[in-house]
Amino acid sequence: MTSVDNDVAPTPARVPRRWLRDELWLVFALTLGASGVRSALHLIVDVASGVPLSRQTATLNSSAAPTHHWLDLAIQLISLGLGVVPVLLVFHLLTRSGEGRADIGLDTTRLRSDVFRGMLLAAVVGGAGLGFYLIVHATGVNLTVVAENLPDVWWRYPVLLLSAAQNGLLEEVLVAGYLLHRLRQLGWSDNRALALSAVIRGSYHLYQGLGGFAGNVVMGLIFGRLYQRWGRCAPLFVAHTLMDAVAFIGYALLVGRVGWLPRP
Repeated sequence: MTSVDNDVAPTPARVPRRWLRDELWLVFALTLGASGVRSALHLIVDVASGVPLSRQTATLNSSAAPTHHWLDLAIQLISLGLGVVPVLLVFHLLTRSGEGRADIGLDTTRLRSDVFRGMLLAAVVGGAGLGFYLIVHATGVNLTVVAENLPDVWWRYPVLLLSAAQNGLLEEVLVAGYLLHRLRQLGWSDNRALALSAVIRGSYHLYQGLGGFAGNVVMGLIFGRLYQRWGRCAPLFVAHTLMDAVAFIGYALLVGRVGWLPRP
């Protein structure tokens, strides 16, 4: 797959273009597009509250039943399981159009290369992302991100790892692989499709503040362009999972123990 703007992937013969367009609208109206609208509304409420954003919090992995640990674990696992249903829907839609996971580069044929690229990408983007968060938080345009507040029990870290993997799978399959693949089939230029993908990625992080939006738009531009060049979302999934895993577990280990990490 190439990054030339006018290189159009063939539209599946059995699927009318109108169906592909409607399919995109429905998938994102049910998933990350709807999350983007809700996040924008949450940000408006946060700004209207009159409390500085840096003194408000956005919690990423919260306890659902703090005093009932087994019930809390069950709720966490069910929520994580439901979170990958949109990915299964995308796989189903690809199959219906005569395609499959390999068409968006989520197979194991290049496992070693995908893992290496993902690890390298996570190191570069993850390090820059942490620095950017600290800067924007200091300027007051971002909420304090609480990466987790799960109880200190045996399943805490496994659940955080599963959460990181679910985030990586959901986001990279939908806003990188599937969206950019379908937009190319619909004849969109790579640059136009990349801009839309990056804005959608930023939109559902608006609940974190303007810094969360801007940082994820930049991440979306990088990840989206790499997908367009590589034709594979597997390394993006690896990178995203590693970045979130380090953020979640690192926060759990460091919050309150180091002075540079913002806390509520």
